Amino acid sequence: MGHMRGKPVEAGFGSPLEAAIAERDRGTLGMVRTALTRGDVVLAYQPVLRAGRGGVAFYEGLIRILDETGRVIPAREFIGAVEDQELGRRIDCVALRLGLQALHAHPGLRLSVNMSARSVGYPEWMQILRRTIRHRPETVRRLILEITETSAMMMPELVTVFMAEMRDKGILFALDDFGAGQTSFRHLRHFSFDIVKIDGAFTRNVDADADNQVLYEALVGLARHFDMVTVAEAVETEAEARWLSAAGVGCLQGFHFGAPIFDPPWAKRQTEGPAAGRRRGPAGGGRAQGSGQGPA
Repeated sequence: MGHMRGKPVEAGFGSPLEAAIAERDRGTLGMVRTALTRGDVVLAYQPVLRAGRGGVAFYEGLIRILDETGRVIPAREFIGAVEDQELGRRIDCVALRLGLQALHAHPGLRLSVNMSARSVGYPEWMQILRRTIRHRPETVRRLILEITETSAMMMPELVTVFMAEMRDKGILFALDDFGAGQTSFRHLRHFSFDIVKIDGAFTRNVDADADNQVLYEALVGLARHFDMVTVAEAVETEAEARWLSAAGVGCLQGFHFGAPIFDPPWAKRQTEGPAAGRRRGPAGGGRAQGSGQGPA
């Protein structure tokens, strides 16, 4: 133990605050690990609608865990603590497996699932994907893999090679939270994403916020130049939706159109499993929560 101003501080931490954050993260890791062991990890589904014309373009499968009481824990409450851990890769594996199962069970479904650049080098995750490509090639043709701007920029060369290989199998790729990270225009061109999901921070009050309007118009123009479908994340009002549609955004996602739910209209209500009775109704999320979108 060290000391700061007479107070004991755990070795390796510079302040009581850092020690408290580390303790909180340890608790979060334990909660997630226990949920994985119990099998209480599920996908919540949120629709992505075509702007203007209406109708669902695809759904995003958002990872959720359930604690021992059945309480739904949205990803934003644990993903930061697990992202750099192997536990994060295990969560990615579960999300991919559940998403592929849903696609196989419902041939009319198109679904996006989140991934990390780190998962490309994780053997189990790649085995799940390659096994499906080999045995159910028609299933992966309806899969959209979402990767955040920050994650993609961690290892752009690896992600670029992976995307080129998987695109030949029919998989589409979405750049999540576009505008919030550090993607350079050079990398954006080389990545060749099919879809860009514009970060929800730019959506907030875009119908009345001149600054957000200018930023949106620039991002939409950039995406159009690279022939990428645009998706507006975190749309929460009719006024926002109208402005975005008029600005040429391809798809809209957010609570205005529907919260993430465990029982989407295309799926039968689940009646089996340890958490079946707890998986109904809204499944968390919000403007801070990432959304998933796809081609129009």
